Amino acid sequence: MRKFFVKSNQINDKIINIIGDDVNHIKNVLRLEKDTLIKICDFDNKINYICKIDTISKEKIECSINQVAKNEAEGKVNLVIYQGLPKSDKMELIIQKGTELGTSKFIPTKFERCVVKLEGKDEQKKIERWQKISEASAKQSGRDIVPIIDNIKNLSEIDVGLYDIVFLAYEEEKENSIKDELKNIEKKESYNIAVIIGPEGGITEKEVSLLREKGAKVVTLGNRILRTETVALYLSSVIMYELEM
Repeated sequence: MRKFFVKSNQINDKIINIIGDDVNHIKNVLRLEKDTLIKICDFDNKINYICKIDTISKEKIECSINQVAKNEAEGKVNLVIYQGLPKSDKMELIIQKGTELGTSKFIPTKFERCVVKLEGKDEQKKIERWQKISEASAKQSGRDIVPIIDNIKNLSEIDVGLYDIVFLAYEEEKENSIKDELKNIEKKESYNIAVIIGPEGGITEKEVSLLREKGAKVVTLGNRILRTETVALYLSSVIMYELEM
């Protein structure tokens, strides 16, 4: 069943109005017709509904709510990725695939060795584009939320105390593995976890020391050197597997 996101102000009693780009997608791409059942998620309240398409017009699609649907796509791990700003379109891949794998929030982060510099209007344009990619991926994968793309942060702004545990992937770490750290996590009903990933040029020793002092767990991912975009997907997969399966 196809899934779409709306805001709370698009819901009136038992009627939901779909507007914007989704109208064209439903009409001309998917070619859905009157009486078709679709799933609609309230973006603000994270509530899913099974709805029937009642009317299709040029500007909106009106749907009636049949029932409230159970939220099943979200697990017990709230995963936040602090991603060192990568070159080219790598951030788009990280957001797209990370959303599919269950990441809840992406925070682009400045490191000393970041080549990419984004400020002002350029930063906002990028974040808007990344947010659209997150939404499209959330729809495709049936998520109950659209992961948020936060504003660009500095390392000094990372508050390790907000999370149950924060992992820092570092290629020079040889002893402490992500596997061992995950095994030692206390079993809970839910987890609030963050991972910090450097850019293509890696992380300086000064930055590692700063994050270690803040309380981040510095971990090795094995003997192979992974690309920054691979690290994000590797960690997302491993964490979800270990704590949700």
